[in-house]
Amino acid sequence: TLSIEENIGATSEGATVFTFLATMAGAEEMKKYRSPLVSRYASKEMSYNFSDKKKFTTWRKLWIFLAKAEKALGLPITDAQIAEMESHAEDIDFAMAAEEERKLRHDVMAHVHTFAHCCPTAAPIIHLGATSCYVGDNTDLIALRDGFNILLPKLARVIDRLANFAEEYADLPTLGFTHFQPAQLTTVGKRACLWLQDLVMDVRNLERARDDLRFRGVKGTTGTQASFLQLFQGDHDKVVELDKMVTEMAGFKKAYLVTGQTYSRKVDIDCLSRLASLGASVHKICTDIRLLANLKEIEEPFEKEQIGSSAMPYKRNPMRAERCCSLARHLIALVADPLQTASVQWLERTLDDSANRRISLPESFLTADIILSTLQNITEGLVVYPKVIERHIRHELPFMATENIIMAIVKAGGNRQECHEKIRVLSQEAAAVVKQEGGDNDLLARIQRDPYFAPILGQLDALLDPKTFIGRAPQQVKTFLAEEVRPLLEPYKANMDVKVELVL
Repeated sequence: TLSIEENIGATSEGATVFTFLATMAGAEEMKKYRSPLVSRYASKEMSYNFSDKKKFTTWRKLWIFLAKAEKALGLPITDAQIAEMESHAEDIDFAMAAEEERKLRHDVMAHVHTFAHCCPTAAPIIHLGATSCYVGDNTDLIALRDGFNILLPKLARVIDRLANFAEEYADLPTLGFTHFQPAQLTTVGKRACLWLQDLVMDVRNLERARDDLRFRGVKGTTGTQASFLQLFQGDHDKVVELDKMVTEMAGFKKAYLVTGQTYSRKVDIDCLSRLASLGASVHKICTDIRLLANLKEIEEPFEKEQIGSSAMPYKRNPMRAERCCSLARHLIALVADPLQTASVQWLERTLDDSANRRISLPESFLTADIILSTLQNITEGLVVYPKVIERHIRHELPFMATENIIMAIVKAGGNRQECHEKIRVLSQEAAAVVKQEGGDNDLLARIQRDPYFAPILGQLDALLDPKTFIGRAPQQVKTFLAEEVRPLLEPYKANMDVKVELVL
């Protein structure tokens, strides 16, 4: 782009030509497949985390770390060589690197040559003693660590929004469902705590996966550090110190003590399985929201000019929750890649891991990033319809209250078995009205008309108060939020006010 601008000049005619060329370039890009994970959905920070720019500048930083540590431990490397490398850490000639790779068929050596071209003084010591996995694997570990650090604050924000929602609706009775059939009442807030419990587990899983990561460090071609032992003329202590120094420069506390040419691919399994588990949590939450939207009890945000259907203008489809479910399935499926890859690695290493990992590692983090941003948008704008919830309770509560009515009759001197039979007959009649005639549940009216229940008619309103059917749900919400949720969010408080805008 810069060369085009320079050649065209700053004239108005030149600007017009430049705009035309830029438009044509954009049109050409539209003829190529672009992953929607990046072009349509993912955040800038996660897209950058797996970008070529970050990848190859990290390679250069790793070569600088290695040179600094080797110099500090006595190898003949000069300050001028390191300064030259540092001055060119960011300005990568990607066109040259691509041409070098086309010729050499080796991405690492292509970038060694490209870096050496702009650092002629340092050229002899770039990549000294290292193998390709020194930059490749260590960069992947940095990207995994940084990816978790991007995801965790986003997950914390989702939990924060859901916790606020649970607190607000801790006392609002709603029908519980088992087998998606009406069951004992719960509260809207208590149901949200079931979602929260899974997400709290996901925070701990992601933190553990991040904190368990170690650096590959400087291990050589098959993990024996033989090349570095030769560089330091058999001085084992210096090789150990070199590994430690480079590890610390890269921001890791520990390196893996043993590796083959690569770090164990089980590390990738650990990372992606935690992300897949997060995907399962999000899928369950968003499926619940979709079911509740069908019942018109809860809806995700719906914008003023949003269109639900091209054919049916009245529709309010839960498109955000559907997107989360769609992408969550992809996230769950991706864990199969590292499982397969780790299982088929031969001896110290085979290269059939490389192409697969170029796809599965970035896509897992990009997908997790997208579903968390979308879920934050959902949880910041969930709409509850208490009157609809109340109507559904009224339809089902008479059946659920029958045990309470039986107990009241017994306390008033009646016979339990006789009362049970009375209510059984009346319940079947009311159920027939609902199922066969499409009418409302009139069990309560039938009980009120039957002289047998005259002794307790004055108690019916109290016996049918929904709040008497929710048990300790409000107290459970309060305790859970105070003891497990709020303390978990403390490390992420600085990022709590970040808002997200829904992408396309």
